[in-house]
Amino acid sequence: MVKHVILWQLDDKLSEQEKETIKTEIKQGLEGLHGKIPGLVEIHVNKDGLSSSNADLMLDSLFEDEAALKGYAQHPEHVKVADSKVRPYTKTRVCLDYEV
Repeated sequence: MVKHVILWQLDDKLSEQEKETIKTEIKQGLEGLHGKIPGLVEIHVNKDGLSSSNADLMLDSLFEDEAALKGYAQHPEHVKVADSKVRPYTKTRVCLDYEV
């Protein structure tokens, strides 16, 4: 199994209200991929970090293996969500993939 964890910071130009809307849309979009992508076992987005956090969102996902993770990265459903709901609104992305 492979764990895929991403932390994002949203663009500073967004208002707090815009950030809340975007975080909800990212959560719905990414979690909506469950059952649509081969090898994707679990996918969760945490959008409610504590005030001590320096990231706005965390993706916590689990894949059957590294090949499934690579397939997810290129899958049209994932690319659609990433290109429409994530990439236009984020300023930083940090990723950690590891075997479990």
